[in-house]
Amino acid sequence: MLPFPLAGPVPAWRTGIGWIALVPLFYALIQPDKTGKPLSIRRGAMLGYLCGIVWYAGNCYWIYQTMYLYGGLPKPVSVGILFLFSLYLGLYHGLFAAMFVVIRRSASGARGALLAAPFLWVTVELARGQITGFPWDLLGYTQVDNLLLTRLAPVAGVMGLSFVIAAVNAGIASLFLERARRVIALPIVAVALALILEVAGRVPALRDTGSSSPSQIAVLMQENLSVGAVGREVIPLTRSQEYEQFINGSLHPYVFKEEGGATHWSDTSGVTPNIIVWPEAPSHFESSDPYFRAQLGAMARSADAAVVAGSLGVDMSNIPARGYYLYDSASVFDRSGEYRGRYDKIHLVPWGEYVPFKEFFSFAQKLTEGVGDMDRGQDRSVFKLGDHTYGAFVCYESIFGDEVRQFAKRGAEVLVNISDDGWYGDTGAPWQHLNMARMRAIENHRWVLRSTNTGITTAIDPRGQIAVEAPRHVRAAFAFRFGFTQDQTIYTRFGDWLAYLCALITGAAVLFSFLRRMN
Repeated sequence: MLPFPLAGPVPAWRTGIGWIALVPLFYALIQPDKTGKPLSIRRGAMLGYLCGIVWYAGNCYWIYQTMYLYGGLPKPVSVGILFLFSLYLGLYHGLFAAMFVVIRRSASGARGALLAAPFLWVTVELARGQITGFPWDLLGYTQVDNLLLTRLAPVAGVMGLSFVIAAVNAGIASLFLERARRVIALPIVAVALALILEVAGRVPALRDTGSSSPSQIAVLMQENLSVGAVGREVIPLTRSQEYEQFINGSLHPYVFKEEGGATHWSDTSGVTPNIIVWPEAPSHFESSDPYFRAQLGAMARSADAAVVAGSLGVDMSNIPARGYYLYDSASVFDRSGEYRGRYDKIHLVPWGEYVPFKEFFSFAQKLTEGVGDMDRGQDRSVFKLGDHTYGAFVCYESIFGDEVRQFAKRGAEVLVNISDDGWYGDTGAPWQHLNMARMRAIENHRWVLRSTNTGITTAIDPRGQIAVEAPRHVRAAFAFRFGFTQDQTIYTRFGDWLAYLCALITGAAVLFSFLRRMN
């Protein structure tokens, strides 16, 4: 958990821990038991499981605060939910360790298990995303600031970085093999590779992306509305006051300036934006509301800019029992103020926007009564606004690389991410979430315009770098420069091909190990 943000941006020295973070686990799994034999599969799986529980409890501790402060649940219940969450996701570490020990106990031995480790690790990361739907803080995110290693992301995605990091960890762990002196070259090479990637990946010259002065301007609104518990904005607003403040702020954004060697946000300079973005937030704007369309259409015309705004999509229907479908949406207007449609969020937050297997949790009514009951969108729509194409995705969807790439594959030249990270409070989660959005920019070689309710609001360049970000917990609009790109990376076209290849190799290796033991 140390290589990830815990209570703010993660310092460089902590991200470097990622190169050795798995070594203790690998060491424990290759050691013999008290009888001198390899660990049993059961014991190895338990070691991995305990490691996973600690991993998720420490890295996702913010779940407690979300449930307690914003979900309104008692503290003991909130602790229990965090514990159950860790018990569940920790199973993936247990699965990794079990497969590792299967290979360890075969004729391949400890050396073969370490060789297979990066394939096993990436396979488990893939399973976590595809089966559980929670690929939060994959190992590769620890190196999002490594401008050398991240050059692999447009080819193989974040799990390509995970593969390299796990391989280096396995190489270092090989130092503890029996007769290590005969294979001392491997851990030396692993340590050297880690040092080269860590040091060279942070050379300032690599930050020159050729896009230092993009010509487009986005105005990103930060609404700073309280979520659940009392927020920093203590005075509640009426609906008309929300429209008035948000529109006025969007038409008069703050601009980042450098004057006399100092930098600051200034509201003294007018800008001509290409797009205005409002975040996903608990404002309850409805995309079908005539007043909503009139207000945002007028703002688009006044600014001569396209608009993407978080809203609720409501479609009346007799099919659902409640008489309508409800979506978490991004409404889109062109420069003329015409409503062009909306994108409906496809990947909803379990236990936040819907209750999974709701029929089985009727006994937990008090726990689930605060959970939303949203419907899933059906299409990853992109929007042609003027001469350029935009793709918008909502909040939690930013952690799914294989899904976000679909927007770029469909022609989006810039990605818009609207989010409400107010639920996380001042934990490390907003920075964890930001790093995952940054990886989406790198994977697809696209600018990402990230507008959030309470922060972190910013524009991310195609190398995942951030020149400046808006101050958190401030209600205002901020102008950011961005650009358009049209190329399609290998990852954009083929997605997690490396992860699926690792899964095939893992399946073959585990099956081969079983068959060799049977013979």
